[in-house]
Amino acid sequence: DITNTGAGVGNGYAVNIPLKEGINDQAYATIFKPIMNKVIQVFQPGAIVLQCGADSLTGDRLGCFNLTLHGHGECVQFVQSFGLPLLVLGGGGYTIRNVARCWAYETSVLLNTNLNDEIPYNDYFEYYAPDFKLHLTPTPGLDNANSADHLRHLRDICLRNLNALPTIPTVQISVHHPATEDNLAKNRLESAQANADHFDDAQPDAKRQRTDPKTGAQRRLHPAEFYDDDDDRNQASIGMHFDTETNTTQDIISHHVDQATRIDETTSISAPIAMEEEPPT
Repeated sequence: DITNTGAGVGNGYAVNIPLKEGINDQAYATIFKPIMNKVIQVFQPGAIVLQCGADSLTGDRLGCFNLTLHGHGECVQFVQSFGLPLLVLGGGGYTIRNVARCWAYETSVLLNTNLNDEIPYNDYFEYYAPDFKLHLTPTPGLDNANSADHLRHLRDICLRNLNALPTIPTVQISVHHPATEDNLAKNRLESAQANADHFDDAQPDAKRQRTDPKTGAQRRLHPAEFYDDDDDRNQASIGMHFDTETNTTQDIISHHVDQATRIDETTSISAPIAMEEEPPT
């Protein structure tokens, strides 16, 4: 259905061209080329992924078109001519020997290499009987039900749809996680409040009482948490000294750690004890 152009926010960004049975190389090119040219112009892609389904070839068990490798490959060559990064994939196809023919030929098209029409002998040579040729012959007696007027009508509708697009579509993906973003915003707010409580723009080095952002209670600062200069900080970093002669630890900065250090005499490890008031209930 040519009116199937997408849904919701993607409405207008899909291109769907319904063709009738029996279309041949020449007729297919008259609609493929102008539409693809317009698609590239409107979408301006940075790269193209081209799926080369072989079920449109003549003689396919399920398909009803009458394309040869020449017509099929001409479309691949046309897309390659835009000079954009191109990823070419295989696709459908239900007459296996013709799928192999198609992908071998179109690989040669992409590499600008000529292949001999005579298939060389290989383990599957008998599959290509009776002619053992690379290229296909259109199915005789299969009429093209796509008149020139019909194809022109489809082309005009499609081009009109593409012209109606307001802007070049984007492939940028943005995933919104409300809960996560809300938590991050809350954390940023609490951090900003904590920093505002802790620092004074006029006196950035001044000690200030910090406020718990959840309860509003003020936290009492431990005397060893802030220091006036580097010497004080360096002294606090060695707060406990292990005496190898007596196998005991000695307190050398009692003015900072008298009430804040637990001394383990057996392991000689010191650990600070948090001195924080319980928030009011």
